[in-house]
Amino acid sequence: QVQLVESGGGLVQPGGSLRLSCAASGSMFKFYHMHWYRQAPGKQRELVARITAAGFTNYHDSVKGRFTIFRDNDKNTVDLQMNSLNPEDTAVYYCNALNTVSGYTHWGQGTQVTVSS
Repeated sequence: QVQLVESGGGLVQPGGSLRLSCAASGSMFKFYHMHWYRQAPGKQRELVARITAAGFTNYHDSVKGRFTIFRDNDKNTVDLQMNSLNPEDTAVYYCNALNTVSGYTHWGQGTQVTVSS
């Protein structure tokens, strides 16, 4: 069973930055496609950023140029650097792992990001 633990959320002013981190347990991390999702109140969960096992990245249109996803296979971590934050980025952010070998998917518990003055 893979465990994902997110950290780094909090309250930030518009225009500010935050860096989220997700730590994964186990030895299969390098085989995972890793994702950051978010869910705002009253809205569906949406995919924000993705980094494949090979290191290819994709972003939601609303965060392109502002967010960057990184992975460190030695540390079993995936980070999301978020710059130029605006109130529309307020949401609970979830880390997700897709095991490319088994097909199983795993979720973290989520971390709250609030952008407000």
